[in-house]
Amino acid sequence: MATPTRVPQEERTRAMRLRLLEATVELLVEKGYGGTSTTLVSQRAGVSRGAQLHHFPTKNDLVLAAVVHLAEVRGAEVAQAAGALRGGQRRTREVLQVLADHFTGPVFAAALELWVAARTDETLREAVGPLEGHIGREVHRLTVEALGIDESRPGARELVQGTLDMVRGLGLANTLTDDSARRARILDAWARVLDDHLEAP
Repeated sequence: MATPTRVPQEERTRAMRLRLLEATVELLVEKGYGGTSTTLVSQRAGVSRGAQLHHFPTKNDLVLAAVVHLAEVRGAEVAQAAGALRGGQRRTREVLQVLADHFTGPVFAAALELWVAARTDETLREAVGPLEGHIGREVHRLTVEALGIDESRPGARELVQGTLDMVRGLGLANTLTDDSARRARILDAWARVLDDHLEAP
């Protein structure tokens, strides 16, 4: 009879922490920052309160770790989607769809909860601010690469940043109602604007 393989303690600890962080993100999406508690997180993660408190003694400890986790997940999400894009005539519109999917997805909704909470929580703001800056730069870089934009051209950088600001705004509009039909029309029109810029001499 085969001897059961023992999972090293370090690996078990890492898996437990990941479950806690993923549970935190899920609850931020479902219940908001105010409705997320350490008790609910431990229940959702299937982790004892004692183990959860050992790793994250307070809600702030848990949420700050979730901020870092969210930053990694969001960056990986966009990079993976951008890497799967095809070439061809519709590429610009597909790039915009990747961005729209990111800014209307559950990971962005969780991040949004943290933004709102960070507005009045200095400790949280100090953690969220630099990470959002890092994510913003990474999404900007991926967008430039995916669209093949030469940022040395006058106005090109501002056009990319304006695109990201617009799509982020469309994501915010989607938090209260299903805005998908209007969003699709706007993205269709904006894809033509970007293509005109890309094709201009």
